[in-house]
Amino acid sequence: MRIGKQDNAVTSISTSDAQSITVRGLDLCGDIIGKMDFTSYFWLLVAGQQPTPVQKMFADATLCSIAEHGLVPSVVAARMTLAAGPEAWQGAVAAGLLGCGSVILGSADLAGQFLAQTIARAAEEGLADRDAAIAGIKALRAEKKAIPGFGHPQHSGGDPRALKLIGLAQEHGVAGRHIAMLHEVRDAMPEAIGRELPINVNGAIPAVLLDVGFPLAALKGIALLARTASLIGHLQEEADRPIGFIMAGAAADRIAFGE
Repeated sequence: MRIGKQDNAVTSISTSDAQSITVRGLDLCGDIIGKMDFTSYFWLLVAGQQPTPVQKMFADATLCSIAEHGLVPSVVAARMTLAAGPEAWQGAVAAGLLGCGSVILGSADLAGQFLAQTIARAAEEGLADRDAAIAGIKALRAEKKAIPGFGHPQHSGGDPRALKLIGLAQEHGVAGRHIAMLHEVRDAMPEAIGRELPINVNGAIPAVLLDVGFPLAALKGIALLARTASLIGHLQEEADRPIGFIMAGAAADRIAFGE
């Protein structure tokens, strides 16, 4: 049984023969290994072309900003999984990545889609950016959805990672339409919902990356790639100094049984 379209059996990413491996039109051994850094290679794989120096810098900056933030749920899940199955690093990494969702770690793509949709709304309906921002916020609230890219349980006065990324974009002259709309949404919060919310790192990441030309559809990959590096670090520490069962025991002690 055929499912979906069957008329586009093409990939442009990689091919090989007996003598060579070609990735995005470049010879893997001749043009990439030993010559290209991994961030540039990642951008090439995703976008189909090598990044400019500015694009590479902001890819590096955003990857560093989201990779590590302590014993967050993805890390706890990974470390507890490794404690239970020390032979299965791949399972532990997967356990950590499976929780990359709309509340924690995975909201950068939602924020990017929201910014892109709000910009499109302004253009299509002939609205001022502020009016488009208010309309977008109210539409989400009507569906009882959070405003992606805003608010933080710890950094209530402003996420330092977001401030740094946006500051770098302004410093390098690449702050464009998406960062401008991000600020419009932030400034519209009091009118739209009656209170202020700070921009968090998952709001800054898509705004910055979209302004330098990263594909909207691949935004979630930034968090996945970055957090994979952090998870490997945590799993190495878990192997050397295990705390997975300590965390499991603490959870059992902390959570009361009830019906």
